[in-house]
Amino acid sequence: MNTVVVIGGGASGIMAALTAADNPENRVVLLERQQRIGRKLLATGNGRCNLTNTGAQPKNYHGEQAAFAEPALARFTPRDTLVFFHALGLLTVEEYGGRVYPLSNSANSVLDVLRFALEKAGVELRTACPAREIRRQGSIYRVVTDDGSIDADRLIVACGGAAGAKLGGVMDGYELLKPLGHKRTALRPALVQILTAPDYPRALKGVRAEARVRLMAGEEILGESCGELQFTESGVSGPAAFDLSRAAAADGDGLTLHADFLPAGADAFALLSARRETFPDQPASELFTGMLHNRLGRMLVKYANIEANRPLGSLTDKELRRAVRACTDFVLPVTGTEGFDNAQVTAGGVRTAGFNPETLESWFMPGLFVCGELLDIDGDCGGYNLQWAWASGRLAGRLGT
Repeated sequence: MNTVVVIGGGASGIMAALTAADNPENRVVLLERQQRIGRKLLATGNGRCNLTNTGAQPKNYHGEQAAFAEPALARFTPRDTLVFFHALGLLTVEEYGGRVYPLSNSANSVLDVLRFALEKAGVELRTACPAREIRRQGSIYRVVTDDGSIDADRLIVACGGAAGAKLGGVMDGYELLKPLGHKRTALRPALVQILTAPDYPRALKGVRAEARVRLMAGEEILGESCGELQFTESGVSGPAAFDLSRAAAADGDGLTLHADFLPAGADAFALLSARRETFPDQPASELFTGMLHNRLGRMLVKYANIEANRPLGSLTDKELRRAVRACTDFVLPVTGTEGFDNAQVTAGGVRTAGFNPETLESWFMPGLFVCGELLDIDGDCGGYNLQWAWASGRLAGRLGT
């Protein structure tokens, strides 16, 4: 009987433990530092748990060696994820952009079926049991905890990253692996709110709008995304902002965010000209009524430096073109991002060069496997990070077989 110890009761650790337990020759022990497993899982998708994305591709993943993720993702696809969860009794629904949620709309449903699966598989779950140190003694890994030591023939480290400290994000994994020779890259928050000059966002707090968004450094485009943009007290949130946040956190000062609020291909000048002709007596503040959220439309009129009380019929073509620029290239100076406490995922992590991408086993510490957010792989917003957690946990749990 081989003892397999998994450190970390998040998504990837749970999947690794279940996979290792498929082999009846393995005794599997799952260690979790918190009182219960899966706390970060419960917070994903605003509590609904966006458990995968049916369109997940290698291009949706990032890191120093982003291609490192390809073998794991190829061996456990989004379809495999759905088959796995459906076999556990979870019903799911696919929404826009390939996002998959439990039919119950509750992340608890996902965690519940995983807990039942762990119990059925005979996995020994030890909560409130943080790993303090890993010592290698010959071919054995001794995991030191507050409750004593556990010797493992195979060890899987799935501690997660630094993001979401309130939900269990920690530096433990990096510190545990460092004495074993595995170093990490610089860490930065990702899938997090972008902070901007507050004048316009503060006035638009709570407004949501579909937008095409570019992050720019001068004339250079650092990234582009499409989706919902939500204005907050201090900047912008929502999927469109989250996808650009890793670049915003990395590239420093002098960045600007450019938003286009009209559908692709829309002739903005023709639309606004028609509004001017049809409703010449209405005030300019109503220029975007029916096209955009009312508060956003009025703010764009102000942004275009057009007096709100002017009759639409009095606006010149030059002024309409200013309004076109306002709604198709609304510019916000970027001041940074929120920190790890509010981030959904960590960009950066343990360097993937130290691991075999076909097995996730350490090149120089045989029997040691690492998976999930702890590695220097992170995905876009929309279920991609949980797909990486499932896929990498599945691969690590195979223990090189």
